[in-house]
Amino acid sequence: MKKCTERPRILCSLNGAIDVVGNLYKGIPILHASPGCSMQAAVQTNLYYLGGYHGMPSSNAYEKEVVFGGAGRLRETIAGSLEVMDGELYAVLTGCSMGINGDDVEAVVREFEDSPYPIISVDVAGFKGDTYYGYQSTLLAVVKKLARKAETNPKLVNLYGQVPSEDMTFRGDLEELSRIFQKLGLKLNTFFIARDGIQQITDSGNAALNINISTWLNKNLDAYYEKTFGIPTLNYPGMPIGPTAVAELIRQIAEQLNIEKALADQVILEEQQYVYEYFDSLMGNFERHRYILVGESNFVLGISRFLTNDHGHIPLAVICTDSVPDKVQPEIEAHIKALACDRKADVYFENDVYLVEQITEKYQGRATLLLGSTYEKNIAKKLDSFFVTVSAPCLDKEILNKSHVGIRGCISLMEDMYNHY
Repeated sequence: MKKCTERPRILCSLNGAIDVVGNLYKGIPILHASPGCSMQAAVQTNLYYLGGYHGMPSSNAYEKEVVFGGAGRLRETIAGSLEVMDGELYAVLTGCSMGINGDDVEAVVREFEDSPYPIISVDVAGFKGDTYYGYQSTLLAVVKKLARKAETNPKLVNLYGQVPSEDMTFRGDLEELSRIFQKLGLKLNTFFIARDGIQQITDSGNAALNINISTWLNKNLDAYYEKTFGIPTLNYPGMPIGPTAVAELIRQIAEQLNIEKALADQVILEEQQYVYEYFDSLMGNFERHRYILVGESNFVLGISRFLTNDHGHIPLAVICTDSVPDKVQPEIEAHIKALACDRKADVYFENDVYLVEQITEKYQGRATLLLGSTYEKNIAKKLDSFFVTVSAPCLDKEILNKSHVGIRGCISLMEDMYNHY
């Protein structure tokens, strides 16, 4: 074993695949995997329509299926799922053991093509990659199966680039972005929050624009939408958090979709007035922190911009915990180095909890605020700094529709920062 990661926050590709299908309303993941894989993957994934891990069908393949083949068992599982599970999309997701034994899953799935609802298969055996691989592969497969084009809707926008299980506030975040887009007269396809999730995928071929909020994810999806439907993609690096980022994104969208400047300016003004009135009430308790930020690159980009550019806090270190490819890391580092602060943050790319702790020890006596996942909570105590949970995994809070994104989300983030007494 080349490297062992302590308490990894990134799981195998099967988890990323379940993230996609299980968070589409009436999307049914059918796992072709061993019982252990099925249970662990389901427990770790916060699903929408299925309400957690309850009721997720699986072939539960044992030694017999691994050795002699599990096609028969899979056939039974699919047939039972179509009969019992109330879905509008069924996706057979292959785990490690059944990915090794050579089952022709595609052939079994083709036997059910006459089903009233679409069914697909995606090979996301864990050895193929991590959560991000499974997310990208499955979202692309679902779009290829469902997306159609009738005619371009100039008011329809697709947004993607955030893995649900890697964003502890993803539903609230998407709802907040939808609210802002609605004020511009636009409908935002988020795929994962509305009850018409399957229909959103189908309609996504009619969009006038894609917004990819990741610096490195879904490039294959960007290319597919462009080649198949002629939909261009606006790559916005990281979550838009706070008045400056939201205004910047609105202006870029307005330019791309030819939205009247007066409307865009009016929405920006209304949102800024709303948030600054709340910030005014905070000034009497204002504390300027020297902070360390730990989390997925999409979020650390957005949060660091907000904390520094909008609110005047000083960045010490930013630690990205996702699987950012080596060639993309300089781009992310450049964004963080461009923060409006003379003290340039140190940038790291590390997932291992032990190594993250080793990094943070360099800032002992200087850091007054640590923002990260539940894993970093004890580290904050050692640093004698305040702590705010902003990233996954979040193991000590129940979050429903809370947001840290946009305008109302950044107010919630400020509340979390100042409610540490």
